[in-house]
Amino acid sequence: MKLVIAVVQDTDAANLIDALGKAGLTSTKLASTGGFLREGNTTLLIGVDDERLDEVKNIIRDTCRTRTRLLTPGMPMAETPDALLGQPVEVQVGGAVVFVVDVAEFHKY
Repeated sequence: MKLVIAVVQDTDAANLIDALGKAGLTSTKLASTGGFLREGNTTLLIGVDDERLDEVKNIIRDTCRTRTRLLTPGMPMAETPDALLGQPVEVQVGGAVVFVVDVAEFHKY
């Protein structure tokens, strides 16, 4: 058995939980913060049999795609040392960070 720890953007969390549920998989949702752009994250704990690990990873990959977003630096133009620093910058957001851990024991009470 494996424990999949998936850190995803809040905007992807509901769709991921739905996709896992449709596949008959359950997850535990933990609110988390931090990371790039200081946007909210959701951490999902997913217990899965070894045979279904690839299926879980594929669901995460298909649901939590990276996308681009325009980010405008927070510094006013007059305070920037270079006028180009105040221009919007395209950055990648989304995706998922996934950890897979072996489970020595599992109990459900």
